Amino acid sequence: MRTFKIALISIVAVYLAAASYMYVFQRDFVFRPSGVASTPADEGLAQVIAGEFSASDGTPLLLWSAAPKSADLPTVIYFHGNGGNMTERAWRFEQILQKGYGLLAVSYRGYPGSGGAPSEADFISDGLEIFDALAKKGGPIILHGESLGTGVAIAVAAQRPNVDLVVLEAPYTAISDIAKDQYFWLPVDLMIKDPFLSRERIGNVTSPILIVHGTEDRVIPVEHGERLYDLANSPKQLNILNGAGHGNLWKRDLMGLVDMFWTDLAASKSLQN
Repeated sequence: MRTFKIALISIVAVYLAAASYMYVFQRDFVFRPSGVASTPADEGLAQVIAGEFSASDGTPLLLWSAAPKSADLPTVIYFHGNGGNMTERAWRFEQILQKGYGLLAVSYRGYPGSGGAPSEADFISDGLEIFDALAKKGGPIILHGESLGTGVAIAVAAQRPNVDLVVLEAPYTAISDIAKDQYFWLPVDLMIKDPFLSRERIGNVTSPILIVHGTEDRVIPVEHGERLYDLANSPKQLNILNGAGHGNLWKRDLMGLVDMFWTDLAASKSLQN
C-alpha cells in the first residue's frame, strides 16, 4: 500500500508539473515568430511600401502596403500564420498584386518588425484598428486569414459588417479544439489563454466567406473548414483541394480561387444594381 501511495503521489506530481509548464509556456506553442523582417525591395516587390502602424496603446506594427491598380479592385488585409514572419510571405503577396489587388499586410505584435507581445486580444484589437484606418480611405476590402490568421479575420469581420469578402485559408474551429486533440490529458478549456473561438464568432459574420482547405492537412484537419462552412452565413463557398496539405494551397492556385469568387460577387452585385 505504501508503494502504491508513493507511486500515486509521484504520478500526480509529474502531472501537475507538466500541466504547470504547459500553462506558463503555452503561448510559445501557439505563437512561433522567427527570422528577420526583410524589406519589400529585398523581396522584389518594388511597388510595396514598408511603414509603421501605431496601435492605440502606442505599440508599433510593421505594415507592407500597396494600392490597387484601380479603384474598383479590392485591397487585401493579410493576417499571416503563426510561424516565421510576415515578410516570408512575399511570394504570396506578389500573386495578390499580380491580380491588380491592393495589399495591406501586418506583422503581429511580438513578430519581427513589430513591438509588443503576442496575444489573441491584441491581435484582434490591432486588426480592427487597421481595418478601420483602411476603410476610411474608401474602396472594397478583403480580409485574408492564413491558418492562425483565420481567427483574426473572423473576429474582425464579426465586428465589421462592411468587410467585402473574408478568405479563410486552412481555418480552425478554435485553437482550443486543436489543443484538446493534441493535449487530451489537460483541462484545456480551463487553461488556455488564447482560445480563438472562430466557431462561436463566424455566425456573426455577414460578409461573403470563401474557405479553402486541403484534404491532407495534418496541422488543421479539413473537418475544421467543413464545420466552419456549415456555421457560416450565405453567401459562402467551400473549396476542398484533394491532396493538398497545410502549406501548399497557394501552389494549388488559391489566389485564382479568390479572384474567381470575387469576380462572381462583383458581377452579382452589378446585376442587383
